[in-house]
Amino acid sequence: MVQINSIKDLDYEKIGVDEEWNDCVGNELTMHTIHAYPAKFPAFIAWKAFDYAEKEGVQIEKVSDIFCGCGTVALEAKMRGYSFWGCDINPVATLIAKTKSNSYDCDAIIYFYNRILEYIKKCELPFDLYQNANSRLKYWYYEISYCNLYKLRQAIITEVPDGKYREAFECIFSSILKACSKWLTKSIKPQVDPDKKEIDVILQFDRQINKFIRALDEMENNDTQMVINCTNFLSEEKLPETDLIITSPPYVTSYEYADLHQLSSLWLGYTDDYRELRKGSIGSVYNSDNFTLDTQQLNDTGKKVVEKLGEIGMPSSKIKSVARYYIDMQNAVKRCQNMLRDNGMVFFVVGDTEYKGVKIPNSKHLIEALMDDGFRDIKIGKRTISKRICIPYRDEKGKFSKDKSKRKVYHEEFIISGRL
Repeated sequence: MVQINSIKDLDYEKIGVDEEWNDCVGNELTMHTIHAYPAKFPAFIAWKAFDYAEKEGVQIEKVSDIFCGCGTVALEAKMRGYSFWGCDINPVATLIAKTKSNSYDCDAIIYFYNRILEYIKKCELPFDLYQNANSRLKYWYYEISYCNLYKLRQAIITEVPDGKYREAFECIFSSILKACSKWLTKSIKPQVDPDKKEIDVILQFDRQINKFIRALDEMENNDTQMVINCTNFLSEEKLPETDLIITSPPYVTSYEYADLHQLSSLWLGYTDDYRELRKGSIGSVYNSDNFTLDTQQLNDTGKKVVEKLGEIGMPSSKIKSVARYYIDMQNAVKRCQNMLRDNGMVFFVVGDTEYKGVKIPNSKHLIEALMDDGFRDIKIGKRTISKRICIPYRDEKGKFSKDKSKRKVYHEEFIISGRL
């Protein structure tokens, strides 16, 4: 980790890859893999961050993640016995995070699963069910798959009481939705595969139930306090005091998480139109529709980036989304400062992005925001995103590719820490 005393001192040429943040000793808990999630950082970063903070003198009792995603930090905090508070604006993300970090009785899981199977055996569906289905779900599912998923969904609602056990079954249900659809296998972004074969819905669910039970068997239950809220961090009124914030913010002009989670959002009744969930999402191009660009709100790094993007002819809508992202991140840093106890630490995992050859230095902007809000002892390290080193390009379907004619994506990210 390289200490940064001034934004002028930030020389990326002097920041080598820090092997401490690359190497993983041991395997991740199975619980981390119960539901696929895009851009999930490895669990070992969380527990290495705990070790790093303690070594730097932070007395950790409470950990927070302000963009908690699927709950990687939450689960690792629980394993360490730290209390946890986290939030995310996407309801699918918080469903996964809650499921991972809750404690369950395996016998209760098996009991409810057997009741679900019995319900499915007796369930009769109206003949026009598929005909009257949500048009977006009809777009993604063949009729047989849709009807079997509908039975399964109704069984969960009917047989599992509202609470953490229903949430667990909803999470497992959510985890099979892409596999059972026409969604192109291994494609992160929405893409129909017209040749994809239907799979057995119940068999897929059974496999995920068994995986969940194995995951529970690996873990020891504890009574650590875990709070995970579905809310926008920038507007949340009740923020807790905390000792350590570990988070990986969304990247500007990157994923539209509402689009990626659309199947789960529709099936679980979070919305009738997944596009509604784009609103308020940091980094989304749809989060700047009613935004008036005022560069005076930006720090120096943000201003320079916005000016450069204007010079190369970036569409005004995208320039606004970058500016909105930077302003949101500056506000997020201010709110982190208000949350941290004396001697606390923030720990960000962030990557830089690129647009038509212009680097969008999210890491530099974040460091300047930390400095502007009084953080000290700011350090930066670099890690490679190992699975992407050999395939640093994406094709038009969003798949990783070795073809140099395709769009290049980042293959490294930065670890940034700061103290109060």
